[in-house]
Amino acid sequence: MTSQSADTAPDQVARLLALVPYLLARGEVRLDDAASHFGTDADQIERDLRLLFMTGVSPGLPGDLIEVDLEALEGDRIIRVDNADYLARPVRFSPAEATSLVVALRTMVEAAPDEARDVIERTLTKLESAAGQDGEGLLRLHVDPTALESSAVIPVLQAAIAHGHQAEITYYVPSRDEESRRVVDPRGLARIEDLFYLDAWCHTAQGDRAFRVDRILAATELDTPVADPGARARDLTGGWFADSETRTVTLRLAPPAWWVVEYYQVTAQRPGPDDTIDVDLEVASEQWVRSLLFRLAPHATLLAPDDYAASFTSAARATLSLYEDGGVDFP
Repeated sequence: MTSQSADTAPDQVARLLALVPYLLARGEVRLDDAASHFGTDADQIERDLRLLFMTGVSPGLPGDLIEVDLEALEGDRIIRVDNADYLARPVRFSPAEATSLVVALRTMVEAAPDEARDVIERTLTKLESAAGQDGEGLLRLHVDPTALESSAVIPVLQAAIAHGHQAEITYYVPSRDEESRRVVDPRGLARIEDLFYLDAWCHTAQGDRAFRVDRILAATELDTPVADPGARARDLTGGWFADSETRTVTLRLAPPAWWVVEYYQVTAQRPGPDDTIDVDLEVASEQWVRSLLFRLAPHATLLAPDDYAASFTSAARATLSLYEDGGVDFP
């Protein structure tokens, strides 16, 4: 069994990359069984799972992060994860990424210890076989194209931007499993890490929005001109920005709930009364906020927006009524 002191950062990264597909394939796994499978102890697996709370796809909005059922983990020692299907998909390389990997592996193979050299050589053989030329012309490797290269909506959006025309898009929101159609004034396309975003004025939301291109299911260039032909695209690369379906939520956290600041990216933090802190988060789903508040109760208060607060209060009262009215049987 691997001890905690012997566990290095590369060990943990490798385990995390294998852990999520392992869990998703099984639905739920006992903590001790997962520890045995990965040759470590239960405490280390629990530390791994708490680290997963802070990981997800860019730009790292709460709805983009992996979710771990802490109640099941701490109570029944059962592991359940959600919102992590992208890690169960096969790894896809762009041509440049595949070439960089091959170059790095070739550099490593000569200096690698004997036990690692065989693994490196077999990996190189597979990658070079994909090239079809014993590794020559690796930039022509048969790999999946990047989102910019493969997305059918990119040329449509680029044409609309160039012509100063509006566009109609169909946008998918995975956190709510919903599609919405809206008319936008497209301003520009920007790459943030490995994702592409459309910066636009949304006539449906009546505000500036940044749409993830991989969530735009369809796009049509319209004949109508944009409302403000002189509007310039915003710089989306400078830090946090709101996705098309996010809202700002303000929570007041008592000390037992301060862990939220460590696990989720907050846009603002202020001291509150009686040793509390007030934090702002950008969230993509009211349901996600409600679930978080139930986990934090009674150590968190939803201050804004008002409609979310009213909805949560109603849901909390309905839940309590199940107990008060004898709707739940206790052993």
